[in-house]
Amino acid sequence: MLFSGGKDSVFSLYYFLEQGWSVSCLISLKSKNNDSWMFHTPAINLVELQSKSLGIPLVLQETEGEKEKELDDLKVALARAKKEFGITGVAVGALLSDYQQERVNRICESLSLKCFAPLWHKDQTKLLKEIISLDFDVVLVGIASQGLGEDFLGKKIDEKMLESFVKLNEKYGFHVAGEGGEFESIVLDCPVFKKKIKLVETKKIMQNEFTGRLEILNAVLVDK
Repeated sequence: MLFSGGKDSVFSLYYFLEQGWSVSCLISLKSKNNDSWMFHTPAINLVELQSKSLGIPLVLQETEGEKEKELDDLKVALARAKKEFGITGVAVGALLSDYQQERVNRICESLSLKCFAPLWHKDQTKLLKEIISLDFDVVLVGIASQGLGEDFLGKKIDEKMLESFVKLNEKYGFHVAGEGGEFESIVLDCPVFKKKIKLVETKKIMQNEFTGRLEILNAVLVDK
């Protein structure tokens, strides 16, 4: 599972586990570039706690995050996973990004790996409703859109927030699931986590009125 720890990759993982698939490992790219074209960057350090909570090994690969060059690092990570865990396919949480999907598909093909994208072109409002109904604890760790502000950082995606997103969609063309980069999320708990993540210390860093990120300084696993 190509795994960022955000709602889409965790929900895709949940989908495959519920279908009875064997998920051998999580594959995460830790980018030094906060504006990576390919990879989720806010709160990426939490993938290690998520891996422990899931009981699924993590293949963590660092990347400078340079456009196109970061694909070489993805290929290295996938090759490692194939060698160490014998994977035959890779699942991704992509919803709309042709840029990401095309490149992941190309790399998978070069390594003779199948690529699965269970959320591809799924209705974004329906996706969030399903995530909320399954009691996923998803919080915002990055924002970059008119209509969002500092008070959104660290807040849980619930019915009230979904209503706000739908209104922003009507007003600004906001992507309800954040596919235009409007927001980034991290999952603190979901039905397949054995323990939940507790945020102990966080810091909000704002670039301007509508753009910022939640830096997670300390987090721990706690019993559910």
